[in-house]
Amino acid sequence: MTDRYESPFSSRYASEYMLRLFSADVRYQTWRKLWAALAKAEMELGLPISEAQVNELYAHITDIDYECAREREKEIGHDVMAHIYAFGKAAPSAAGIIHLGATSCYVTDNADLIIYRDALLYLRKQIVCVIDILADFAKKYKSLPTLGYTHYQPAQLVTMGKRATLWIQDFLSDIEEIDFALKNIRFLGCRGTTGTEASFLDLFNGDTGKTDEMNRRLAKDFGFDSCYGVCGQTYPRKTDSRIMNVLSAIAQSACKMANDIRLLQHDRQIEEPFGEKQVGSSAMPYKRNPVICERICSLARYLMADAANAPMTASLQWLERSLDDSANRRISLPEGFLCADSILLLVRKVSSGMKVNEKIIERSVREYLPFIATENLLMEAVKRGGDRQELHEVIRRCSMAASERIKNGHDCDLISMLAEEDSFCLNKSEMTLLLDPALYIGRCPEQVDGFLGKIRPVLEETRS
Repeated sequence: MTDRYESPFSSRYASEYMLRLFSADVRYQTWRKLWAALAKAEMELGLPISEAQVNELYAHITDIDYECAREREKEIGHDVMAHIYAFGKAAPSAAGIIHLGATSCYVTDNADLIIYRDALLYLRKQIVCVIDILADFAKKYKSLPTLGYTHYQPAQLVTMGKRATLWIQDFLSDIEEIDFALKNIRFLGCRGTTGTEASFLDLFNGDTGKTDEMNRRLAKDFGFDSCYGVCGQTYPRKTDSRIMNVLSAIAQSACKMANDIRLLQHDRQIEEPFGEKQVGSSAMPYKRNPVICERICSLARYLMADAANAPMTASLQWLERSLDDSANRRISLPEGFLCADSILLLVRKVSSGMKVNEKIIERSVREYLPFIATENLLMEAVKRGGDRQELHEVIRRCSMAASERIKNGHDCDLISMLAEEDSFCLNKSEMTLLLDPALYIGRCPEQVDGFLGKIRPVLEETRS
């Protein structure tokens, strides 16, 4: 415990990878890599920068004197200039050429783009792992009949495996969104204070080709295919909006799945993982609450709300640049990524440890199956010479009576009631033969196999 506030994402939820990716070390070391790469490109394109200066910059990427930067920022009120000063202290021969021709957004925005790209790639891998686990679950239970629900009322049977494919399909949609976002993230490059590259026209004596080549080299150094075609001082904040929409989409998929499991756990059909010594309630020792799924839903609500920050920022940027984005982005984007990461860790935990209580499911199916089977019973009775309208009325009347019995704590006796009706053309044994749950799951097993076959390339990613 400390005497300072600590984000729950750091202390409870997020992965070590994501916490490291958004750490001060990674951010400021990326700044230094960007400054060193800029100096290298400028040297190679003919500016008076020596190889020794460039080498000295690369030699001091990691040894950041944070106290020096902190004290300097207190004095001048500018974080980038403070880190330029600290970098210059570490690499004194190159102090005079650090940040040559650049503006602050060269390091802040390009570093953000690098970190966000890497974070999206990591989340993509996490989603693929979730899909892989759920695919095994879907395959295992592809033929297990269970009650379907519409309006949270019992409906036609589905299978447990088919239901899992609905969750998988949502996560596949999130992968598509991530891929689209990654495809459209470009590098800012070094474009100057208003995006005109005027400073480099001076440095390269009007040679625009060298400016373009410098930005191509910088983009390539950091794994980008190209820079944005035009920009102001920053990269387009619509990029952040697209990224946060992706994170929100992940939250939506996870929340849908977690809520489904919470509903099913109420009836004990499915249970999330529960440790041997886990305590469900401080007051009620028997409780086995779906706390992991509840946590998923709680974090998902936060992330979906957090995603609203990015479109507001994108819509309120004035002309070439205003700084009202900075404080908001410094919080909302890292927290959004850490939240998405935390959610997916929990989803993986639930997916890999779900317990299916088949006997409970079988009992629920058995209780409602006579009602679900009434359409088939009606059709069979008509085939044997019955009047469809008269039979419909018989089934309606008996169904209402059977429902009343259930509401009063008795077993469903619909089949016996129908068997006693003289106008019904089937006896109890004949009707019982039509109460096989497998007759009422439609194409669920086939749909599961077909769906999993189509997504095999995604599943192979986890095994390659």
